[in-house]
Amino acid sequence: MEETKYWVWLNMVFGTGNHRIWEIMSFFRTAEKAYHSLSTDSSVVSLNENENKNVHSVQLRHAEVFLANCMKRGIGVISITSPEYPEQLRHIYNPPSVLYYKGNIGCLQTELTVTAVGTRKASAYSLKAAKEICSELSARGAVIISGFAVGIDLACSMAAVDMGRPTVCVMGCGVDVDYPRQNFAYRDAIISAGGVFISEFPPATPPNSPNFPKRNRILAALGKAAVVFQAGAKSGSLITANLAAGQGRDVLCLPPADIFSGDYAGNIKLLRDGAVPMYDASDVIECITGKKSVSAPLPVVNRGAEKPEIQADISEAEIASAMEHLNIFADDVREEKASDDDFELPNDLTEQQRRISEELLSGAMHADELAARLEIDSSELMTELTELEIFGIVRSLPGKMYELIR
Repeated sequence: MEETKYWVWLNMVFGTGNHRIWEIMSFFRTAEKAYHSLSTDSSVVSLNENENKNVHSVQLRHAEVFLANCMKRGIGVISITSPEYPEQLRHIYNPPSVLYYKGNIGCLQTELTVTAVGTRKASAYSLKAAKEICSELSARGAVIISGFAVGIDLACSMAAVDMGRPTVCVMGCGVDVDYPRQNFAYRDAIISAGGVFISEFPPATPPNSPNFPKRNRILAALGKAAVVFQAGAKSGSLITANLAAGQGRDVLCLPPADIFSGDYAGNIKLLRDGAVPMYDASDVIECITGKKSVSAPLPVVNRGAEKPEIQADISEAEIASAMEHLNIFADDVREEKASDDDFELPNDLTEQQRRISEELLSGAMHADELAARLEIDSSELMTELTELEIFGIVRSLPGKMYELIR
């Protein structure tokens, strides 16, 4: 679609996953109108110095070259206005405006999607449960979604592949990056089974640690239900589960093999907090459909990568220039946002409130992620966040997300 290049341009200017894109888009009906308005008269909206520089430095040609290079390499690119864009993502907080993929993005066009998560260091009990339950879910037509990590994630995805069914792998890096390296051997099998690798991060983006909390909101939203097979007390699976609950998804959890083991502390917490105990695939299907079974596997919709109408005679120098704009300018925006030299916190905050506020300087964050980063109890965190809201320093967002008021 022609519109996609304008969304890519916005990502080049404001940075991948930056919610500033949506603040800017609140002034415009389409990305094309945003481009024409900003590139001719950026005073129509308030831009900081770095954004203003990017608006005048990044050309639409950079986005066109980038898209043509993606097409050449077999990497699909869709924007939020594309018909192939997953409906589940359209209404979450800070939806990805652009998605990159390798494989069959059409496999997400089904009503029966399940996000499966768990620890990398899983027990034999949890791995067996993951394989059997995900195999049965796949046989009944479900599409399994995972983060493609070692351990539970890979077991769930490969259970679908073994059934000849598609699986969706949501990456915290570019879809062309071999990460995790030990899982690389499974990529071809996943794509051959009709699956897909997707990411909001552009090709060649390395697996930097801040990418994964951002990735988790997509992972949580794509499934109509989230299932947790094994999680410790501070497992990232808990963040995904809580994001899913905040987005209105059912959360199911495997009963622990050992209630005294810290390896299952996260399972116990989720069950105490109201997660549905999961004993077989029927429990998951009943949560999503209200029925105990699905009569036949759902069809896989085959769709190719978007093919922008762009000239193919592009030099290597032009490609390098476009990639530089996409990656370096995005980093500039994030670095400026993280430093926020012009923003000062009030002097009368407690030490804990200051720590919380400083964590939020880099952008909106889920309450569970905040608690994990600061290593404080979630009830204590919520008390501090409530006071900070009263002081007018932070605001709450849907799905237990919080951000600074600047």
